[in-house]
Amino acid sequence: MTDSNKDKAGGRVALRVEVAGRTLGHIRRDLAVVGHSLDAILDPATRAIPSAGRDGWLFRSLPRDRLTDLTARLEGWLVSVRQSYPRHYVPMEGQDFDDWWRGFSSRTRSTLSRKARRLAEHFAGETSMRCYRTGAEIEEFMDIAVPLSEQTYQARLLQAGLPAGEADRARAVAAAARDQVRAFLLFAGDRAIAYLYLPVDRDILIYAHLGYDPAFAALSPGTVLHVDAMRALFAEGRFRAFDFTEGDGAHKAQFGRASIDCVDVLVLRPTLRNRAALGMMAGVDRAAGTGKYLLDRLGVRASVKAVIRR
Repeated sequence: MTDSNKDKAGGRVALRVEVAGRTLGHIRRDLAVVGHSLDAILDPATRAIPSAGRDGWLFRSLPRDRLTDLTARLEGWLVSVRQSYPRHYVPMEGQDFDDWWRGFSSRTRSTLSRKARRLAEHFAGETSMRCYRTGAEIEEFMDIAVPLSEQTYQARLLQAGLPAGEADRARAVAAAARDQVRAFLLFAGDRAIAYLYLPVDRDILIYAHLGYDPAFAALSPGTVLHVDAMRALFAEGRFRAFDFTEGDGAHKAQFGRASIDCVDVLVLRPTLRNRAALGMMAGVDRAAGTGKYLLDRLGVRASVKAVIRR
C-alpha cells in the first residue's frame, strides 16, 4: 500500500510505501498534486488538467466515473490506481441532528448510547465537551490537544497527529479569526481524553483530526465526542456538509450518510525509472493483500493490527 506526503520544497512528493501502517520507505517524484474538494466531486463538469510536474501527477479523490476520460486524455502516460474507496460525507442542509441520528440502525443507536453512558459512569458523571472556534479559543485548544495528539497511534505510526509547528498554529488561529474552524475536546474532569479538529471550507466541515488518549481506548472516547460534536454542529444550522475526505474506514462509513466512489491515481512519464517504481509498489501491494487474506483466514487480523498500533 502507498500513501503520499508532499515535501516542503517545490512539487516533490514522497510516495510512502507501507504495510499495515508501518512505513517501509519512500519513492520521491516531482508531481503536480490535484486534490478534489467535495464541491468538485459533486460537480460533474470536466476540468482542465493542470500542468504536470517533472514526473507527472497525483490525482487525489478523483470520482471513479471520470477515470476513463482521464486515461484517454493522458494516453501514453503510465496510469496507476493507487487506492479505491468511497468518499463518505454527511449532507447537512435541511437536516438536523435527529435526521442524522436516525440514519443509524436501532442496534447501532443503542450501542452508541451505551458507550456514552459507560464513559460517563466510568468518570462518575464528570465528563464534558467544549467547543473552540475563535482565534483565542483555538490557541487554548492547541495547547491542550497537541500533547494529547502526540500520544495517539496516528501521530506515532502515521505521522498524522495534529500539526504542532508554529506556522501550523498561526494558520489555525488565522482561520479561526475568519470563522473557518471548529474544534472540540472531551474532558474527564480536568483531563482532556479526546479531540476533534475540523477546518471549514465554504461552509463544508472537513474531517481533519480525531484522536483520543490510548489509556481510555476501551471507553470509545473519540466516538462519544464525535456524536456530541455532530449535535452541536447541526444546531448551528450553518453547514452544508460534513466531508470525511479521502480514504475509507469503518468510522467514516458508519457516521457518513452518503458516498461517492473515488480513486487516487498516480500518472507518471513512461520512463524505465518510473516503470520500475510502479512495479515495486505493485509488488508490495500484492504482498500486503496476501498477508491480509491469510490473517483473515486465521481470524487474527484485528489482533495483529492492534499490536502494530501499540
